[in-house]
Amino acid sequence: MRTKLGQRGFAGDTLDRVLRSLVEQGYLSDERFAEAYVESRIGRGFGPLRIRAGLRQRGVADALAENAMDQVADRWRTEMRAAHDKKFGSRPAADRKERLRRARFLEYRGFPVEWVRRFLFDEE
Repeated sequence: MRTKLGQRGFAGDTLDRVLRSLVEQGYLSDERFAEAYVESRIGRGFGPLRIRAGLRQRGVADALAENAMDQVADRWRTEMRAAHDKKFGSRPAADRKERLRRARFLEYRGFPVEWVRRFLFDEE
């Protein structure tokens, strides 16, 4: 929040006071932001690697990011399948070239290589 407001020309001391006040009143919370960001990105079909990178880029502390990610840890494989099926349907890939294309898509979305390999290649 500080970065965005600073880019819009708000002064340092005033900005710090306002942000501190918002945090004290409970209107601004990095924890809530991290949880909402994770849910939002999962809903758009992104995996844990890409989401974690997005949280880091937005300045969320690693501990808060890990806590938000841990809350959805049991959903990752289901979400990977949903992202795959939304893009390619539920039919298995016809050949190795198609599997590799699907693997690139899932890896780009932020799913770990090991998961993708097991999902696409161990089902042969």
